[in-house]
Amino acid sequence: MRLRLVPKNTTVDFFGRWRMWLGASAFLVVLGFASFLIQGINFGIDFRGGTTVRVQSESPIDVGGYRSALQPLGLGDVSISEVFDPTRPDRNVAMVRIQAQAGQESVSSDTISDVEAALAGIEPSIRFLSVESVGPKVSGELIRAAVIAVALAIGAVLIYIWLRFEWQFAVGAVLALVHDVLLTIGIFSGFQIKFDLAIIAALLTIVGYSLNDTVVVFDRVRENLVKYKKRPLKEVLNLSINETLSRTLMTSVTTLLALISLFTLGGDVIRGFVFAMIWGVIVGTYSSIFVATAALLWLGVKRDWSKPSDDGVGNRFGGADA
Repeated sequence: MRLRLVPKNTTVDFFGRWRMWLGASAFLVVLGFASFLIQGINFGIDFRGGTTVRVQSESPIDVGGYRSALQPLGLGDVSISEVFDPTRPDRNVAMVRIQAQAGQESVSSDTISDVEAALAGIEPSIRFLSVESVGPKVSGELIRAAVIAVALAIGAVLIYIWLRFEWQFAVGAVLALVHDVLLTIGIFSGFQIKFDLAIIAALLTIVGYSLNDTVVVFDRVRENLVKYKKRPLKEVLNLSINETLSRTLMTSVTTLLALISLFTLGGDVIRGFVFAMIWGVIVGTYSSIFVATAALLWLGVKRDWSKPSDDGVGNRFGGADA
């Protein structure tokens, strides 16, 4: 017997309170934007600038031990990750990234000496291979590049959906994507979770995931608009969502199972990225069902009258059905 997350033929009315769903989404977006204005974003080293130290030791890298040794120094945001070199598997190398200190372009030489002494206390064989600094100017350029990357991705989606479907579909898809991105940024701002380049990668991944779900629903909507010409648009949208609901939920649940495993067992290095992905999958699934299609219902959509209807009665006149 096959596992089904939803019954085979569902008849859920997703638009009984569609204005309430749009209102709830708008409220959360405004709440996240208010948090962004009041608290700002807790930028990581990638956006605030800092120093990266490459270290090597004879013993295996103990990320937790390194972090505990550096904590008493009060350096703020410190990121430690092990580096694996497939050409030299016998080398134990780690990257220690320290945020820029107040009033300094980079971490001072005295601070580097303190870091070296602290790490040598738990690993006497440790050696500093290189020290590189990233100033605030470069970090500001990274922020601008990240904003441009997300904006270009959403713009490309707008053009693609417009050409693939109709402009109403494009507006609905972009509203869903903007909704997902803003809610993700909002939750990072609200809980002051560290925001770095990995989160930008997660945002772009969320855009792709949400778009995939939305296009599946929209494709079924377009098929049903041709098939059921005399049905109100609300009924066609409901039917289309119900027909794709099993696929949508199965994809989301299986993706979440993998992400939750990574969040639990993957360690601190990827936890922020995975959290963004988990949140993105949830809001992406929600927006594909409620936001994108509700926007389509609100805007109305051109009906295709060029093919025979399901009851065998043809009509050569077009119209809009809201």
